[in-house]
Amino acid sequence: MPNILPGRLREVGYQLFEASGCTEDDARAVVDHLVESNLFGHDSHGAIRYYEYTRAIREGRFQPRATPEIVREKPSTAVVDAGGALGQVGATFAMNLAIEKARQNGLATVTLRNTSHVGRAGAYPLMAARQNNMIGLAFVNAGRLGYQIAPFGGLDGRLSTNPIAFSAPRPETDPILVDMTTSVVAEGKVRVAINQGAEVPEGWLIDAQGNPTTDPNEFRADPPGAILPMGGVVAHKGYSLGLVVELLGGALSGEGCAAGSRTMHSNGVLFTVYNIEHFTELSTYNDEVEALLEHVKSSRLAPGFSEILAPGEPEFRNAQRKEREGIEIDETTWEYICQEGHILGLDPGSW
Repeated sequence: MPNILPGRLREVGYQLFEASGCTEDDARAVVDHLVESNLFGHDSHGAIRYYEYTRAIREGRFQPRATPEIVREKPSTAVVDAGGALGQVGATFAMNLAIEKARQNGLATVTLRNTSHVGRAGAYPLMAARQNNMIGLAFVNAGRLGYQIAPFGGLDGRLSTNPIAFSAPRPETDPILVDMTTSVVAEGKVRVAINQGAEVPEGWLIDAQGNPTTDPNEFRADPPGAILPMGGVVAHKGYSLGLVVELLGGALSGEGCAAGSRTMHSNGVLFTVYNIEHFTELSTYNDEVEALLEHVKSSRLAPGFSEILAPGEPEFRNAQRKEREGIEIDETTWEYICQEGHILGLDPGSW
């Protein structure tokens, strides 16, 4: 597999999205988000999306020059319609709005619709946590899309992966970061396995007959298989959380809830930001966070573990390593990226 330094991968992305009609600022917002996903180890939401997004722009499904607009607003709430803008553009606008409202009012919730695919959900609560005095929370559905995840007790895909993300600041170090699908795995990780020609772990997928499978191609078979809800023997919990995301992300935003569509129009998003200093002293909060983590990390280690990590620590460490060593991109993904470059009149040979 090609190993590409992050700077080079970003430059390839900037060229692709500017050639697709994006402004320089919007291209950077999208590409920097996707490359950070690779750095964090979430290849399912990284450069594999370059060709998906640019193809969607060419097909008229994503609008490269759209501008998000506030269509409903109160002091602590707002509804944003992004007009079909790329998801990272719409979601960044919505989160910045939530941060500013929380700065003024202590608590803010902003929903977002008509914005295509927002990418890695955890990126947006992290924006709040990086303010050092705010906590961010996100619920993200996929609008009317609804074929990927089997409901608890069912065999057919009826929901989307429906991530929940949370980030909270820590003093003088990287924030806590929780970024999880309510399914066993993100759909993009199945796509990565298909591109790599690899099997997936047991417990991710069932085929069309409901049999466990490790063949990722079964997910795209005719009839298709499905991804399982998070939880294993308690998968009713992941299924229930998935429905919560449908209602908060889909119904409140106006993007709608899962209805069986197989075409991705837009995520439905709900962001909530808490201004810590409207609830407690920041120093008190910081002391509590560090005391909690010190207590948790004091546990004896299970066999095979060398330390206990806070949520987000693996991602930040991974990013530091990959900034130095580069990002592995599988041959199939790189081939598709180069094909898009040719279509857009670029010279992939120079990459």
